[in-house]
Amino acid sequence: MMNLEAAKYISLRTFRKSGVPVDTPVWFASADSNKHYVFSAADAGKVKRLRNSAKAQIATCDGRGGSLGEWTDCESYLVDDSEEIQSAYRCLNSKYGWMMKITDFFSRLSGRINHRAVIRIET
Repeated sequence: MMNLEAAKYISLRTFRKSGVPVDTPVWFASADSNKHYVFSAADAGKVKRLRNSAKAQIATCDGRGGSLGEWTDCESYLVDDSEEIQSAYRCLNSKYGWMMKITDFFSRLSGRINHRAVIRIET
């Protein structure tokens, strides 16, 4: 099982309808050892791909997506429950602190904060 405790980023691999993988480095926060959260623009490609299939993979990575670990199969789901979304943001704020606050500030300023999707990754 992958140990994500010390990881700052993961690469989320989603799959196009053709089966072609697309890797995206993302911030993530763990709710427990098997459940992790990511946020994204609601119209991002990874969100569209996850609407077609929950099949995904994750690996630890650096900030630019350079793989630092082995790929692990997982399933990823778009979260629509408001309580779970708030819980996900609490986890992300706890992990990323001031960086998350700055990201949220500029997202509010630009009006994009209400156009986010939260993704739950289950390993």
